[in-house]
Amino acid sequence: MLRRMIFPILMGIAGCAVLIWLGNWQLQRMHEKAGVLAEISAMIGADPVALPTAPEEAVDKYRPVALDGRFTGDFVELLAGDGKSVPGVRIIEAFQTGQGRRILVDRGYLDHDDRATARPPHEAQVVGNLHWPQDSDAYTAPPDPKTGIWYARDLPAMAEKLGTEPVLVVARDPTGDGIAPVPVDISNIPNDHWGYAIQWFALAAVWGVMTLYLLWRIRQRTV
Repeated sequence: MLRRMIFPILMGIAGCAVLIWLGNWQLQRMHEKAGVLAEISAMIGADPVALPTAPEEAVDKYRPVALDGRFTGDFVELLAGDGKSVPGVRIIEAFQTGQGRRILVDRGYLDHDDRATARPPHEAQVVGNLHWPQDSDAYTAPPDPKTGIWYARDLPAMAEKLGTEPVLVVARDPTGDGIAPVPVDISNIPNDHWGYAIQWFALAAVWGVMTLYLLWRIRQRTV
């Protein structure tokens, strides 16, 4: 009987060990991700600096900046919602800095009923965060040819449309015209490793119970 049990015992121990190791690895990843999120939060809330000459995603993502210049009146609308039955839009507008650069500014959310309100060019100061959003993928629809509504923040395409650098600043303070800022935060950056750890530990428990059940069946057959 013992000879017949050796292999199931070894498989049970090995399987539980691997699954428990995977669960512990996910816990380690959870703590590492929490550290990364804390660093991002600190970056987002830091004091704003001047716009870098050539911003790079690897080092400047979430960097707070302050800009002086003017909104040009050239903009695109991004489909957005705030929980209402009728979705509104986010206004992505070309902004000309005092140094003559044209960049994109995500001014924030505007109700659908206010879309037709005139928003003439005007001088402004923008405080916000550099961002390289990953909104679009291969399944994202192109802008609606009738309404002009966009469905994702595609920086290269928007920059080409508005004649700007492919640089986006997401405003964190109001920029006027009744547009409500939608600041950058970490709410959309998932840290799901706790859930994954629970799954691995649960599988380890199931593996252990099944192993014990198999050993019991073997013992019953040999009694």
